[in-house]
Amino acid sequence: MTDIIVPTLGESVAEAIVADWKVAQGDAVKRDQLLVELETDKVSLEITAPADGVISKISAKTGEEVEIGALLAVLEEGAVGKVAAAKPATAKPSEKVPAAAPIAAPAPSKGETIDIAIPQMGESVGEGVIASWMVEIGAPVKKDAPLVEVETDKVAIEVPSPVDGVLVEQLVSEGDTVAVGSVIARVMQGSASTGAAATNAPAPKAASTPSVDAKAMPSAARIMTENNISPASVTGTGKGGRITKGDALQAASAPAPVAAAADDSDAQPASPREERVRMSRLRQTIARRLKEAQDTAAMLTTFNEVDMSAIMNSRNKYKDLFAKKHGIKLGFMSFFVKACVTALKDVPEVNAQIDGTDIIYKNHYDVGVAVGTEKGLVVPVVRDCDILSMGEVELGIAALGKKARDGKLSMADMQGATFTISNGGVYGSLMSTPILNAPQSGILGMHSIKERPIAINGEVVIRPMMYLALSYDHRVVDGKGAVTFLVRVKECLEDPERLLFDL
Repeated sequence: MTDIIVPTLGESVAEAIVADWKVAQGDAVKRDQLLVELETDKVSLEITAPADGVISKISAKTGEEVEIGALLAVLEEGAVGKVAAAKPATAKPSEKVPAAAPIAAPAPSKGETIDIAIPQMGESVGEGVIASWMVEIGAPVKKDAPLVEVETDKVAIEVPSPVDGVLVEQLVSEGDTVAVGSVIARVMQGSASTGAAATNAPAPKAASTPSVDAKAMPSAARIMTENNISPASVTGTGKGGRITKGDALQAASAPAPVAAAADDSDAQPASPREERVRMSRLRQTIARRLKEAQDTAAMLTTFNEVDMSAIMNSRNKYKDLFAKKHGIKLGFMSFFVKACVTALKDVPEVNAQIDGTDIIYKNHYDVGVAVGTEKGLVVPVVRDCDILSMGEVELGIAALGKKARDGKLSMADMQGATFTISNGGVYGSLMSTPILNAPQSGILGMHSIKERPIAINGEVVIRPMMYLALSYDHRVVDGKGAVTFLVRVKECLEDPERLLFDL
């Protein structure tokens, strides 16, 4: 017998939730077959069978919270049991749809029904949410035309049709959670007339309002229909020229023509007064972790300001040589990373964390750099910043930023940071109080550079100034340590030569 247990889930992750069993007790399974899906606050994890056999016992129920090392199930290797029955492909809202095992099939012939499955969406991404259907049942589709948009906790993807034909079935609804490999729709290969004759899809209703073609997102189509707006009069700003909800709302709120404004009896509201939208998985995780940080840490923020003249002069002086040697532009972030490492060495409690009744002091300097994406904030980690050159820091940040925007960050990319830097200045923030990225004890907030009058040697001069904010866990870091940290960062930034001489 082989015990199936909860594996190590990564640093600072101690438990998970049993999200969905793919097999039942007594089922026969094959080696590497998916058994169960676990969900942590960072990622979904799939547990597979280590060998052929039978699941003789399931110890953890769906929805149960389990710790690392906890027994999930028992596998009797080599035993013979009932074949695991496939679960229905149709899922209720918020219910996970099990992954369909890949089946080698001959090339499709005309008139054949083709299954549309959720493709692989990147490392550590095991499921997604059906964001919107782009094609209705019974509608003709072209090869490679998008059928549905699927949203994960990292990226949104479009699932295209593999053939020309007609969409004959939608097996899941908008808002459903589906696993990688799940069959979500079926397309009848061939012409539109062939597909329509072979299916029982309802005929399209005769519309008294302007028709909305497949280039409009479903929410946009609804708004245009409700407001009697012709799609031809709306310019789509979405991918491939598709009309988005924002485009439709803008068109609906535009002033009506004078002739039509004379009759108010048939006036319709420009848009709903409120709309309920389910939070994405990434947004749910962000909300939960930020609230946990506030609830568990004695968080406090202290401020200082820095004159950015020296850094800006250095950038202007060496930017061409730097780009030629390293293949990347010299930015502000590498200066801040190196300055923070210097300050962390002087004030080690800012680089520490609490573990129960112990304080763990970190002798390595892995800096998390907050990156804003369309789906939310993620914090990939640049490792060993104390031994990296400024060029290597800039290259590391650029590579992680690209992976974040492409939705290709792995779980390992976002684990293990000892300190975090967040640059709200790129969005125009003048001052803020950043929230700790638990279990870290410190986070530095950067802000916009503004020219302000300051006094130097008894004279008022105009200098490019930036406010800095250090939020810290007062359980570990005292006020003196926090102020000292910011002063050291300020000194290194206002006199970058200190970084060269480790001063």
